[in-house]
Amino acid sequence: MSDAHSTDPAKPSYEAARDELADVVRQLEQGGATLEQSLELWERGEQLARTCQSWLDGAKARLDAALSNDSQADDGQASDGMTAGGRSADGQAARQQA
Repeated sequence: MSDAHSTDPAKPSYEAARDELADVVRQLEQGGATLEQSLELWERGEQLARTCQSWLDGAKARLDAALSNDSQADDGQASDGMTAGGRSADGQAARQQA
């Protein structure tokens, strides 16, 4: 997938942000950091979480658009339930009427 890595150097890829976020969480869970260090880690974690969410929202929008395009293509059936190829909406060949 070409969008796996951002062209914006300030915005890491989803995978890089996710991995760094996991490291931040581990550091916070281990404890031992000063209050100031903990706050910096928390802020970085929030930033990384927003980055991940942005990537996920973008991926969902792309999937929704692709599904919408597929749905619109399926809506190209004739009003009598027959497709342009002479098949009914359920894929059955049209019966010849006498």
